[in-house]
Amino acid sequence: MSETKSPIYDQVLAAIQQVRPALQRDGGDVELINVTEDGTVQVELQGACKGCPMSQMTLSLGIERYLKENIPEVSRVVQV
Repeated sequence: MSETKSPIYDQVLAAIQQVRPALQRDGGDVELINVTEDGTVQVELQGACKGCPMSQMTLSLGIERYLKENIPEVSRVVQV
């Protein structure tokens, strides 16, 4: 049985591609894991972002804010 993607998955993936270069400049990265039907975006921070004390701010003030501004269906972004 294959997993069904959220209707906004491709939009979220494209938006994450836009924020990825800023993270990569600092030695980090982000990977989209899933988008649930309720608009929760699940991501994994990687590289320098994974252990950074500022990672929660990067997640909420950077990634989540950008996604919500560009994709109204996004309700929240969580790290998995």
